[in-house]
Amino acid sequence: MTEADVVIVGARCAGSAAAIALARAGLRVTAVDSARFPSSTISTHLLWPGGLAELARLSALSRVEALGAPRLPTASVEIPGIRALGGYSAVDGIDYAMCVRRAGLDLALVETARQAGAEIREGHRVTGLLREGDRVTGVEVAERGGRVYRLRAPVVIGADGRRSTVAQLVGAAEPYLSRRDGRACYYAYYDDPREELRPIAAQWRQGAELGTAFPCDGGLTLVLLMPPDARSADFTADPEREYERTIAEGLPGLAKRLAGCARASRVFCASGLESYFRPSTGPGWALAGDAGHFKDPVTAQGIRDALRFGRLLGEAVAAGTPLRDWERRRDRECLETFYWTDRMGRADPVGPLDVEMHRALRDDPALMTRFLDVYSRIVRPAEALTTARLAAWTWRALRGRGTDRTALLRFVARSAWEMREERRDTVARLAGDGPNRNP
Repeated sequence: MTEADVVIVGARCAGSAAAIALARAGLRVTAVDSARFPSSTISTHLLWPGGLAELARLSALSRVEALGAPRLPTASVEIPGIRALGGYSAVDGIDYAMCVRRAGLDLALVETARQAGAEIREGHRVTGLLREGDRVTGVEVAERGGRVYRLRAPVVIGADGRRSTVAQLVGAAEPYLSRRDGRACYYAYYDDPREELRPIAAQWRQGAELGTAFPCDGGLTLVLLMPPDARSADFTADPEREYERTIAEGLPGLAKRLAGCARASRVFCASGLESYFRPSTGPGWALAGDAGHFKDPVTAQGIRDALRFGRLLGEAVAAGTPLRDWERRRDRECLETFYWTDRMGRADPVGPLDVEMHRALRDDPALMTRFLDVYSRIVRPAEALTTARLAAWTWRALRGRGTDRTALLRFVARSAWEMREERRDTVARLAGDGPNRNP
């Protein structure tokens, strides 16, 4: 039996962030992870300025930047015939995005946690929990190679991802709020010699297809396709062939961007995803990162939230703050973004309202920046997509030649009703006594 003040299960983004905060506060913290670092994991790994600011708060940004990923001060969004470019407002002096492969990113966080004083045990897998009555008091661990031991602590943090062992063992695996994601994810890395385009994070939409190109470390560019989840069957037999066919035939703008580039990896896949909130605190335990809350990857919020709420959880534990207060703060900051991300992730084809919105973003760089700031979480979605803007774009779309006015009005009415119901649901849930209170 060994002891610590806090045990963390999982040492990637959320786990390392919590470990850094706890160790800085002088607590004895041990994090165990079944992986040995550097170790990759399925992830879209784009960080907006708000996410990079979280790395800076953990004193990990310099390590991450040393990996060589280019700064991305410009964002590009493109639909057929319209391209909008813009920049970001600064968050703590950071006005650029970065795309960093997870092997290097996670290792940088582990090294930062160790430097802060945390113990990180690699190749150690949690197999059970210790309890005294209804309170969790530690974990049972199996070390790679056969040794089994117990690690006792007053607080156990599960930061072990969507398939969290801790969530299952405490009976919190079933979400109290969930949405099936509308898009699947298929990505690969390309050798990218096009230096003139490497400061740009770009997205293309055509029909119901969505693709991105995010320059990252190693001279590579992450090329992510997010087709409608219903198209996952098209990728099953030969994902590499369908991936390349989708770029060539479905996203000609992305195909043009990749001229002169060569695919340098296999195609990584994730489909059938579900966004959720799980009950995330209980006697002696808490769930951080994807273990407790997950959003559709389409808005690239996962790493930022794992870093932020991992750090805040560590600070709350160190200060003796009730864990439920931390969970309420997470929900308060994330619920509106959860619903906004759900809408953004639907596989609706490009429509007349999208055309008017992209025209407005193209013609008004300040508006483009305001919309990008939603991704950095310094502007709320409702503050960018206002009723006045939605009404103006709808009016222009209705006047457009060839617009199916009936279909457009139905879409707008449905969207307005959903946003109203989401606001009501958010208010009701945040006013509730428990994390799973049904409004």
